[in-house]
Amino acid sequence: MRILVSGASVAGPVLAYWLDHHGFEVTVVERAPALRKAGGHAVDLFKPAVEIVERMGLLPAIEERKTGTRRVTLVGAGGGRPVRVDIDRLVVAFSDRHVEIMRDDLSEILHGATRDRVEYVFGDSIASLRENADGVDVTFETGAPRRFDLVIGADGVHSNVRGLTFGEESRFAEFVGTYLGVFSLPDYRDLDAEMLAYGDVGRGVAFYSAAHLDEARALFLFRSEELDCHHRDVPRQKRLLREAFSGAGWEVPRLLDEMDRSSAFYFDSITQIRMDSWSRGRISLVGDAGYSPGAAVGGGTSLAVVGAYVLAGELAAAGGDHERAFRAYESELGDYVRYSWAMGRRMAKRLVSDSRFQLRALLLGTRLFAFLPPGVIRALAGLQRTGVRLHDTIELRDYSRGERAGREQA
Repeated sequence: MRILVSGASVAGPVLAYWLDHHGFEVTVVERAPALRKAGGHAVDLFKPAVEIVERMGLLPAIEERKTGTRRVTLVGAGGGRPVRVDIDRLVVAFSDRHVEIMRDDLSEILHGATRDRVEYVFGDSIASLRENADGVDVTFETGAPRRFDLVIGADGVHSNVRGLTFGEESRFAEFVGTYLGVFSLPDYRDLDAEMLAYGDVGRGVAFYSAAHLDEARALFLFRSEELDCHHRDVPRQKRLLREAFSGAGWEVPRLLDEMDRSSAFYFDSITQIRMDSWSRGRISLVGDAGYSPGAAVGGGTSLAVVGAYVLAGELAAAGGDHERAFRAYESELGDYVRYSWAMGRRMAKRLVSDSRFQLRALLLGTRLFAFLPPGVIRALAGLQRTGVRLHDTIELRDYSRGERAGREQA
């Protein structure tokens, strides 16, 4: 079968790897002219995603490029003694296995693992999709028309494939009340395996780097009503970010001063994509395109890696029967996706305090993490399956052994 995947960030290359592994012929199309080499923010791979990249033989390369952050120092807007905590104590609340890596480093590693076996087409995008009983006729913005057996959208929250197949983004997007801004800047604090964070009512900032980088990243979060701002309107995005953090103390004025000189800038609403079904006919979605839990709050990168692995495996287990495979894929991931949506909303509220009381609670909770034994932290975090340790509840099947993860029996 010939399968077209749209998107070459994370879900797309993982899906391409496993589809090729199972014997499918894969083409990946990416709108950008090339892989982005710098500027992305840090992302987390939790236990199931770590196991998947380990099965791909990529864990050593990913470990080599991990950020190396070992501690977090949190400062409240009201002053007072900073709170310092080892990152391992925070991570144990989420997962027994974890790697933090810059998104662009992860994309580069995943692309490197697939580029010799998978066709990549950069600088192009799907213009139209016309499905019939035997396949999907695809036209492109610049390339010649082609025909594929299946098309998979792995092209993020603002998915082109989803728009062409299911309709306007507004039908599926749910804003969680928070905006995210990230940009690169010089590491003027000479950060040494430390993340510096600032919390205020309705807004927060993190300033961090990675062991192998000479530069740093600034990450801004702020609560707001939904704003009228296109996700590609960079000048307006920078104005909104300055307005949201007007009058903030700590390092914020210096960070914002560096923003206009940044070589890479990203800004968007934290939005969940909620769909009753991620598949229609011969077309399906994976990762943020179909079920984003919200950037920076819901473990979306791990969810995307798991989703790609399961989708490829179900297609292999179904012998290419896409109707059966898509049903099994959605059934297998259903609870994981729903719990991720719930966690994403809770984390958005916890990371950005609504009141002085919540801000003090955040500082106190972080201080407690510095002293509680890891076993206690793990136990408290795992009290509910829908809690922050939900990633570790997913059991991965070995599709190469013929195991089938879908609940529906053939």
